Amino acid sequence: MKVVKKKTDDGHIKLDVTASTSDVSDALNRASEVFCMQMGIRPQQGKTPQQVVAEQLGIRDLDSAVAPQAVEMLVAPALNKHNLVPAFTPVPQADTMMKRGKSFQFTLDVVPKPTYELSDYGPVKFNAQPFESDEEAIDQQIGELASNYTTFVATDPHPLGAKDNCKIKMETKKDGEIIAGLTTEGRSYSLGQDLMPVGFDENLVGMEVGETRTFTFEGPGLDEDMNEIMETYETTVTLLEVQKEVVPVIDDEWIEKNMPMYKSLADMREDFGKKINKEREAYYEDYKRNLAARALSERFEGSIPDEIYEGAMREQQKNLRQQVAASGQSWEEFCEKNGGEQQVNMTTMVSMRQSLVQGYCLDAYYKHHGLSYTDQDLDDACFQVNPRNPRGARKQMEKNGLGFALREAAERLRACKHLVETADISYGQPTIVG
Repeated sequence: MKVVKKKTDDGHIKLDVTASTSDVSDALNRASEVFCMQMGIRPQQGKTPQQVVAEQLGIRDLDSAVAPQAVEMLVAPALNKHNLVPAFTPVPQADTMMKRGKSFQFTLDVVPKPTYELSDYGPVKFNAQPFESDEEAIDQQIGELASNYTTFVATDPHPLGAKDNCKIKMETKKDGEIIAGLTTEGRSYSLGQDLMPVGFDENLVGMEVGETRTFTFEGPGLDEDMNEIMETYETTVTLLEVQKEVVPVIDDEWIEKNMPMYKSLADMREDFGKKINKEREAYYEDYKRNLAARALSERFEGSIPDEIYEGAMREQQKNLRQQVAASGQSWEEFCEKNGGEQQVNMTTMVSMRQSLVQGYCLDAYYKHHGLSYTDQDLDDACFQVNPRNPRGARKQMEKNGLGFALREAAERLRACKHLVETADISYGQPTIVG
């Protein structure tokens, strides 16, 4: 990709971009993959996305359908060529359509991110909720452990009900041959859990202990061509016991017998708590950083130009619409649930302004204190993008030319960390002092 940078009289930066044929091909391929994912179309071995989309949706020219999105994917790499950080993502302008196998030219009118000064660069002060161990989550994990050790014991005999537990002896045949997996001298079985085809449970209802029944039921199988078919099974069942579930009480005695790696229940709770709280502590630190950044934003001085507000608002609304569409809702449904479109726009505007101010304050703080972000800050910034796979998110951002956005996020995160490290924090009800 070739990018020529020119300054304009209005303080903007004009980029004349020429994307190579390989750049165009890569962008179209990525846009096609995103389109297929959004439409729920799975890749098929031996077929291109274009072929699959043509077969399933009747779209014969996928490149033309995704070209606008493909052009947008070239914006970040163009900005990254000159390490430009825009106030908002510029809209590409082109005189021709993007076509595979041809280079593509477009321009970008870039509004540079402005810089501001703060009224004070000293430590911030705020109140925060104290970190507390999630006892409810620990209880839930112990409850799940107990359920894994559930046993079934005999209870008072009575006619078998539709949701009873029982112990049965059974022998099952198909075409006269015994089916080993459906034959047993004694097995606990729970009715009403969809463990067997419906016809099986229906024939057990009403059985008495010691009673034997022979019946047939329909179950899935495969024909010679590996197509799924329904087959007839014959089974003879004897009811050995009516049973009840017994979930163990997890106490010191149970721990000593079943999990000797722990000294006691308290020891196990402490270990569970450490594992559960490890992830929660990361979110708690993020919570404190947000409070610190909000306190810093009280020191913002100056005004944000209208063109930046308008550009950022367009970008915010576009992102919101994409999120709504991804959730399976229509835009109209989303607005109705949130007080109408006017209210949604107002809420978005307030949130966007706070985000802009907070970001510019962190930029100023980072520069004033001469901070430097670390490789860990880059990973931590990506954790906020994808907590499950931050390293994968980082590689994807760098691959897509979003290195400048990643560096900005890491700088702001480093500023937030410094704010928290030097802050005057009291713990109680969260309030912002400044």
